[in-house]
Amino acid sequence: MSELLLEARHVTRRFPTNDGRELVACNDVNLKLFRGKTLGLVGESGCGKSTFMRFLVWLDRPTEGEIIYRGRDITKLKGRELHEMRQHIQMVFQDPATSFNPKMKIKDIVCEPLLNYGRIRRSEKNARARELLQMVELPGEFADRYPHNMSGGQRQRVAIARALALEPEIIVMDEATSALDVSVQETVIELITKLQREKNITIGFICHNLGFIQSFSHQIAVMYLGNIVEVMPGDKLSEVCCHPYSKALLNAVFDTKMDFSKKIEPIKGEPPSPLEVPAGCPFRDRCDRCMPVCGEKRPTLQEIGPGHEVACHLFEKGGDA
Repeated sequence: MSELLLEARHVTRRFPTNDGRELVACNDVNLKLFRGKTLGLVGESGCGKSTFMRFLVWLDRPTEGEIIYRGRDITKLKGRELHEMRQHIQMVFQDPATSFNPKMKIKDIVCEPLLNYGRIRRSEKNARARELLQMVELPGEFADRYPHNMSGGQRQRVAIARALALEPEIIVMDEATSALDVSVQETVIELITKLQREKNITIGFICHNLGFIQSFSHQIAVMYLGNIVEVMPGDKLSEVCCHPYSKALLNAVFDTKMDFSKKIEPIKGEPPSPLEVPAGCPFRDRCDRCMPVCGEKRPTLQEIGPGHEVACHLFEKGGDA
């Protein structure tokens, strides 16, 4: 078992609304990130996965709970302590075009973190920028380009170089490949996994596509309306996936090797408003196996196998799974 690097414990985020109600974006989330491993966080848009990952890079703070990194609750850090901690956890955003200053050259973009932390002198910027670009398999001469002179895939590689410049232990990737062509997605993922092996980096990867993320994630967490409904090993996803929502996501994956004689069954209905989450199981109104208890009690994560937890009454002791 790899070293436990970061652990979220009972993390909840509530947003007050103008009419006096509360929107619960993350509800009692418990997740672990291990050294050198990738945690894939999957779910529909608006389920709270990006909100959770933003906690790790201090772009937001949870209302309740704690996030422990190397024995310290990072949600309580401020000032100098927070500044020093930021260099250990970096982020790659979904669209690098909006996270780059269009007036800055690539060498200034990738070296800005190093200058901010006094890791290099300005006279060393050109050489270091070329090293970082070559690390992500881009020509060193790209250092003098501007972001608009590069393709989407090239800009995403620059974003990865910038995130790795400070040699962090953890990188958060917020749908880092969703804006890219399918062919480019594959090469970027190959690069990410190669760098992870070389540098022993821990990755938190947000994605919509359960089939895509299983190809490189060591652990997968499925989120629905702010709740983690299943956590499972990535390499055994197709064998152990059992929550009705997780199975529906997996069955909806399109693949050229799939059985085209089998009808793709969409998940019935639409997710309820996060302001009107039903009592009991949040998935109950869209589940074909809903039972009376599902409307009375919210299921909690229960371990049903090695590295496998599920929040479903079907799999509780005595449940008819």
